[in-house]
Amino acid sequence: MASKFRTTEISNPEFESNNLRFITVKTPNLNGRGDICVFVPPFPEAQDVPIVTLLHGVYGSAWIWAHKAGVHFTALEMMQQGLIKPMVIAMPSDGLWGDGSAYLPHNNAHYEKWIVEDVIDAVRENINCTSEKSKLFISGLSMGGYGALRLGAKFPERYQGISGHSSITNKNQMHLFVEEDESNYNQFDPINEDVLSLIIKNKGQLPPLRFDCGKEDLLIEYNRELHSGLTDANIKHQYQEFEGAHEWPYWQEHIKDSLLFFNQL
Repeated sequence: MASKFRTTEISNPEFESNNLRFITVKTPNLNGRGDICVFVPPFPEAQDVPIVTLLHGVYGSAWIWAHKAGVHFTALEMMQQGLIKPMVIAMPSDGLWGDGSAYLPHNNAHYEKWIVEDVIDAVRENINCTSEKSKLFISGLSMGGYGALRLGAKFPERYQGISGHSSITNKNQMHLFVEEDESNYNQFDPINEDVLSLIIKNKGQLPPLRFDCGKEDLLIEYNRELHSGLTDANIKHQYQEFEGAHEWPYWQEHIKDSLLFFNQL
């Protein structure tokens, strides 16, 4: 099968460790190259394994979920304990625009299609235990939570489950984290920037949805508003609050909730 990418580089198994692989592809959607860190569960007999796209927050990149939160260790331990079935975890960069691209199309790059199309295609082309039959799930933290909730709601036919941690819920909250002016994101459709509006718009097709936030998180009120808005609109979802702030120990612990949720689906 011909690759959809002009160039693909993938790490040499001889030098890989802890079941992590690294893929770099060149794509028109980024006008250049994009990186994906992939956790591949070490079960040779596994086939058609689900793919979880796991999005990072501002300032980070493809390495950060693995090397700040050890998500690959967490997932493998859960698999070995029989808590979840094998799943591939694809951790892409956001496209590396400014402090964070918000996974929105802007400035002549389609950071949205990079996640929704390219990342999945790159994994299916290069990770043997995945296929066209692999179910797709999406999650993330902070800006990545925004990406997961928004893209899951915008492309409900693509994903079988959506989860967000400490999520931004509208582009207008990006200023809390980034140096760039929000006008640089250059969006023209307010509905496509607001998670609640997008979910309501596509509520008839929406896959199962959950999200959580720490009670000491600077985004807690936005998450409560999203929960309230979904409740008022009679949209089924799971919302949880836990102790914790906008920090890695929180995400390291609560990514387990996403993996358990996806496993149920």
